[in-house]
Amino acid sequence: MKIVILDGYTLNPGDLSWEPLKELGEVTVYERTAPKDVCKRAEGAEVVFTNKVVLDEAVLEKLPALKYIGVLATGYNVVDVAAAARKGIVVTNIPAYSTSSVAQMAFAHILNIVQRVGYYAQEVSNGKWSRQADFSFWDAPLHELDGKKMGIVGFGNTGRATARIAVGFGLEVYAYTRKSAMELPADVRKCPSMDELFRKCDIVSLHCPLTETTRELVDARKLDLMKPSAILINTGRGGLVNEQDLADALNSGKIAAAGLDVLSSEPPRADNPLLKARNCFITPHQAWATKEARVRLMQLAVNNLKAFLEGKPVNIVNN
Repeated sequence: MKIVILDGYTLNPGDLSWEPLKELGEVTVYERTAPKDVCKRAEGAEVVFTNKVVLDEAVLEKLPALKYIGVLATGYNVVDVAAAARKGIVVTNIPAYSTSSVAQMAFAHILNIVQRVGYYAQEVSNGKWSRQADFSFWDAPLHELDGKKMGIVGFGNTGRATARIAVGFGLEVYAYTRKSAMELPADVRKCPSMDELFRKCDIVSLHCPLTETTRELVDARKLDLMKPSAILINTGRGGLVNEQDLADALNSGKIAAAGLDVLSSEPPRADNPLLKARNCFITPHQAWATKEARVRLMQLAVNNLKAFLEGKPVNIVNN
């Protein structure tokens, strides 16, 4: 069986092993694949794995041998799942492999903003502490989380994990979710509207999927509702935020800061307004990429394919 991995580098830049997958067939791994090369590289393959390489209907039409697509991520919008279903191609994803890692990144951003860890570490390296008259110095505000309000938009696996950490820091946690109040943990309060959550919370963290309904849900109107001291965190999808509106809100002081691990286009264009926005802290879509999460991802990808080969496929996204 011919197995092709179209963009394996981000999952395995060299610190993991493809051997468990090679036990299932003849494996060819490409670090990256340009759109023009997809059909040639996947030709004759019965199994194709992709992370961000797009497999649309036009591509699928040119791959008659293809029987299985394994998406090496939770989101699967890179595959035309309806077209795959029409052709009898099973598509699977990797759910919940990075839950703890993403929640951890949300709080890495929060703590960086309220404690200014990166800023002060750099100032110490620059020699500023050594030049002080006192044992301690700060020239940018520091804030305590205990007693503040945190709003979580979306209460799936990562939203729930983030809420658990928030409670540990003494935050009052509010969730905007389709789940009923009875389905939420006892220390999480259901917010009846997204507007109320944006209006009342000191920190708003996005954990919902990107759909046509949620695209740019954070826009100028929502940002106007937030406190001037508020923080926006996005470890979900870049498209959840109107980036120009957020840059404008940060630069004008309408909100205090933003911590982002995702942008609408990745890598970002050099003219993305958030790259130079005031108090905007951006990491390069790495919340998912802890070694522990990638080990789980690799194992789940192998397990998904094994289940398919045994005639009992799991984690199918195109029933």
